[in-house]
Amino acid sequence: MGTPEFAARILERLLQSPLLRVAAVYTRPDRPAGRGNRLQAPPVKALALERGLPVKQPRHFRPCAEGDAACRELASLAPDLLLVAAYGLILPQRVLDIPSLMPVNVHASLLPRYRGAAPIQRAVMNAETCTGVTIMRMEADLDSGPVLLQRAVGVGINDTAGDLIQELADEGGSLLLDALDRLAAGSLRPIAQEEERATLAPKLAREDGRGDPALPAYSLHALARGLTPWPGLLLALRRSGQRDLAVAAMPGLYPESGPLPGEPGPRQEPGSIAGTRGEALLMRCGDGCYAFPALRPAGGKTMSGRAFFNGYLKDFPDALFLRPGNILKEAP
Repeated sequence: MGTPEFAARILERLLQSPLLRVAAVYTRPDRPAGRGNRLQAPPVKALALERGLPVKQPRHFRPCAEGDAACRELASLAPDLLLVAAYGLILPQRVLDIPSLMPVNVHASLLPRYRGAAPIQRAVMNAETCTGVTIMRMEADLDSGPVLLQRAVGVGINDTAGDLIQELADEGGSLLLDALDRLAAGSLRPIAQEEERATLAPKLAREDGRGDPALPAYSLHALARGLTPWPGLLLALRRSGQRDLAVAAMPGLYPESGPLPGEPGPRQEPGSIAGTRGEALLMRCGDGCYAFPALRPAGGKTMSGRAFFNGYLKDFPDALFLRPGNILKEAP
């Protein structure tokens, strides 16, 4: 049971195991995507169909005619295990009771830290230097079940959430196979989570992308990395005589020596422009400058920081980046 690329990479690993036979693959329904709003299959479905596996896409398992039918169909498969990774649907107790052994979840954090839908993004946004994956026995409460196995993974100073999604999926698939081997051998002992250490990682919304130019460079860097690839670090560009423009800024490489110095200019407050360096745009922040290698204006394409400066800033010495506020709906 899974939906995004993270889950597809784990399914790929499961299909390599001689210990398992995948009876069915459950994923979220196809959704409209792109400019034409055409229905697009989730990555897990695409992989399952490629491998000739039966695919089920119930909308939910709630108590009603539709949900009851979905539960009956799942029960008819008589599974030993439910293997879940980033499925995106709430599984009620009646679903968790179906497998003869247990329901198992791959969660991309070191539980009980970062329970919820966006553990990778929230960990990076909070400038964590270590995260990991947890294999757990599922319970009805949010990511609260006992831990079967865990593996720590370091977070590099320039790692984005997108980078870690791939790495943690690979680690999670490997660790899941290890857990299943131990489960088959009877050598796996679940360990209860320490509730007092629990933290939450709620699903990202576009509003979470609001950047604050007054943040120190290190914090701004962590925020930009955690928001990549979606929704991006969102800022509003204010220029005299122009409408505020929503802009998504890409994270740069954090300099080991600390915040970049700024160039002299007419304005020195956070959000003002300090020129360019190489292909990057320098924006003043809380303790110096931050270098954005690329930016994407609303309605436009991603371009280098220098190209953005030449196209949007060169003739506006008073230009200022602000928190996006009420133009967030126009964000790229």
